[in-house]
Amino acid sequence: MSYVDGFIVAVPKAKLDAYQALARKACEVWMEHGALSYVEAVGDDVPYGELTSFPRAVQATEDEVVVFAWITYESRESRDDIVKKVMADPRLDGSMEDMPFDGKRMIYGGFSMIVEA
Repeated sequence: MSYVDGFIVAVPKAKLDAYQALARKACEVWMEHGALSYVEAVGDDVPYGELTSFPRAVQATEDEVVVFAWITYESRESRDDIVKKVMADPRLDGSMEDMPFDGKRMIYGGFSMIVEA
């Protein structure tokens, strides 16, 4: 069964164009290295919850939007191989300080699929 990496980040509204450019480049790199799909979506219906929510999870402020992203792979093994290649790809060089979002507030993880259609 497929494998998924999921991400949630808070992106400053003023840096959304830069983030989108980075996402397009990252998509190209991940797909070239074998990902099955790559999706990045900007929240437009993500209320700040009383106890839990996407914005609360990444400590989003009024001047930020929440981006929800996922990448799918054939398997956990192929994901591990693809991520090694992506991390070594010079097109994605750069430090976290250069990113158009606060990487310290990014939530991410790998997930084994239990239902897929």
